[in-house]
Amino acid sequence: MARRASLFALLILAGCSKSPDDRSEPAAPGVDVTAAPGVAFSYRYGFRLPAARIASVQEAHAAACERLGIARCRITAMRYNRSENNDISAMLGFSLAPELARSFGRDGMRGVEAAEGMLLDSEITGEDAGAKIDQRTQARAAAAADRAAIDARSANTGREARAELERQRAAATGSEREAATEIAEQRAALAATPVVFEYRSGAAIRSFDPASPFTRAADLSVASARWTFGAALALIGLALPPLALALFALLLWRRVRPLLPMQATHAG
Repeated sequence: MARRASLFALLILAGCSKSPDDRSEPAAPGVDVTAAPGVAFSYRYGFRLPAARIASVQEAHAAACERLGIARCRITAMRYNRSENNDISAMLGFSLAPELARSFGRDGMRGVEAAEGMLLDSEITGEDAGAKIDQRTQARAAAAADRAAIDARSANTGREARAELERQRAAATGSEREAATEIAEQRAALAATPVVFEYRSGAAIRSFDPASPFTRAADLSVASARWTFGAALALIGLALPPLALALFALLLWRRVRPLLPMQATHAG
């Protein structure tokens, strides 16, 4: 019996010794994308944090990119929007050196958490640019071979047949240029990785998962209260002019009514 009591006491102490961070929401998965030569990745992070801190966090993320230098990080897009209900949504787009993209995203998450925010969602997508480069390289080589064969045939061909060969040569040259353009685009995709930070205003409830019924109930309550208050103001705005007119008519009637019997008596 004493042994059970001691074990129970140890369990209680272990539970009480947990830090507040242990009860916070689970962290985002720390999945490392496997190094894949030839794959062009893109990253997107969605954050939620207090409205008053979005501008400063967005500015801090932009400054972090600027410190890396334009050779390793460029800001490609920026948006900041405040709705009529004072809800804020914002976005920053970056073009980063591929080896810095994931670390930049992790540092961005730390900055949001330091501002009492949280990560809502993240997404990493990849495109096999290397395979496309190989395919287009083969297509370019085939077009170049066709053009060389046409040039060789043109030397010993009559004028009428040569016109058709010139048409075929122009088509082969166009295919070659098109393949070269696509190769350059895929190489550019491998040389720079797009990263997007999206910000949304809202309370980051540290004790509950953002998808929990408690958080949803709180969000619905706030939205319902806001809608109810707005509807009440709208009804007051609609009803105020008729009420004012009715009140004016009532006051006028009270002033005129005492005079009516006296006029009737004088008339008799």
